Amino acid sequence: MKSNKLCFLLAIAMAFLGIKPSAVAQHFSPKQLQEATISSLHTAMQNGKLTAEELVQLYLDRIKAYDKDGPFINALIMVNPKALNEARRLDSLYKVRGKFVGPLHGIPVIVKDNYNTFDMPTTNGTLAMKNSIPPVDAFVIQKIREAGAILIAKSNLAEFAQSGNFSVSSILPGYSRNPYDTRRTTAGSSGGTAAAVAADFGTIGLGTDTGSSIRGPAAHQSLVGFRCTLGLISRNGIAPLALTNDMGGPICRTVEDAVRVLDVIAGYDKADSVTQRSKDKIPASYMSYLDKNGLKGARIGVFRQLCDPAKADTQVVALFNNALNELRLAGATIIDSVSVMELDMIQKTMDTIPQLRRDFNQYLANLGPNAPHKTLESIIKSKQYHPFLEKYLQDVNADTLAPELNKGWQKNLALRERLRQLLLRAMDSTQVDVLVYPSFSYPPRLIGDLNTPSGTNNNALSPPTGFPAFTVPMGFTYNNLPAGLQFFGRPFSEPTLIKLCYAYEQATHHRLPPASTPPLGKKKRKMHGGSNRLSMN
Repeated sequence: MKSNKLCFLLAIAMAFLGIKPSAVAQHFSPKQLQEATISSLHTAMQNGKLTAEELVQLYLDRIKAYDKDGPFINALIMVNPKALNEARRLDSLYKVRGKFVGPLHGIPVIVKDNYNTFDMPTTNGTLAMKNSIPPVDAFVIQKIREAGAILIAKSNLAEFAQSGNFSVSSILPGYSRNPYDTRRTTAGSSGGTAAAVAADFGTIGLGTDTGSSIRGPAAHQSLVGFRCTLGLISRNGIAPLALTNDMGGPICRTVEDAVRVLDVIAGYDKADSVTQRSKDKIPASYMSYLDKNGLKGARIGVFRQLCDPAKADTQVVALFNNALNELRLAGATIIDSVSVMELDMIQKTMDTIPQLRRDFNQYLANLGPNAPHKTLESIIKSKQYHPFLEKYLQDVNADTLAPELNKGWQKNLALRERLRQLLLRAMDSTQVDVLVYPSFSYPPRLIGDLNTPSGTNNNALSPPTGFPAFTVPMGFTYNNLPAGLQFFGRPFSEPTLIKLCYAYEQATHHRLPPASTPPLGKKKRKMHGGSNRLSMN
């Protein structure tokens, strides 16, 4: 009786204040945050159920609970202390204007800590760069800020983006850990971004990829990773590893979110001459290629050379074969198989020519007079870097010859062009739209295990050719270890890749969130073993 009276009085008070019952009854909860997309968050904002400030706080709560506590994902180097202030600014603008400032309005983004940010240090994972605050944003960061995104945190990476096997740096104690099994690697070098996005520390993420480092971590964390055509996205303001290969791009939970990011960051930048190639090759919006029926009539080439059962885990092979059946059921014609017989010879013949000394010294020179180090040699002398890097850094710094003057440089260029032509010929002769193969032939390794095969296929085709390759979830091996399916395409075939990847994702919905980082507020029981599978009371 007392309860009914209170409800009646509350209803009268709400009516007097002009408040509709639905406005009070509905509220964006921590549970709704799990796997939230840009679209779902914007809908909640437009319906008055969520503000950018509330959204940032929800993610900050998760970061506090899970990154350096609980499962100790250890994915983040720095949380942006001004994230809430930026969210409040965007909320004020939305209130006044009645519309979003851009397509990423209020969306928290995890940024790999090799992207320059004018208001936070950019460390490249290196203790020597702990206090390095660049004078201006990287081009990509500038674009996402203009689109309304909020930089919520800078993420851990393999120091100098040098390793595709794991994400460990001198700036953080310990490895970043895979939220699907915290005993296992995130892959590298963008492992911090991928682990943070998978664990719902932010809505979207940015990584970089020189050999494997967007697609590898994305595959190991059941995410979508886009390595686009070289020249589609500016590298200006990103700490380099090898500019012949370096690429930035999105790491997201869905193809649609990755496409929304791509729409913002793709395009010409006069400060990165390679982006001249993208002129007249970018559509008005990549969103128009999100077609859930996009696999109907598609011709998919199976690149069996990157899924040899003798060199792959049996469960990955089985999962890949199942993915081919899923593609068939969605309407694709499977051409099994397409091959490039010279691939092994090209890979064995290509020389390793370090570019870091030249490229990184140029990067340091652009950091202005307040940069803590002016040369790579200065960083080496500081000893403020992870021990596993010491020999590598000393060797590349000792090679004072410009990369282009190395006797193997022209040979490498010729081999790269040969591989491009062979791949295009193989795809054209079989009339396939894309090639597919597992992103990894083995599951994520245990942290510290550098003996068993990593199984990465990410560095075989896309980095040496500059052609695009996207990875999407294709399921799990051993109950909870993610695996990725990679789609490889012709230059500037991003529209085709988007259409096919989206259709596969929508037909299968393989992604599942990790059990180690559930919605806050749920009662948890003790984790069992290393699987991080949780039982709920």
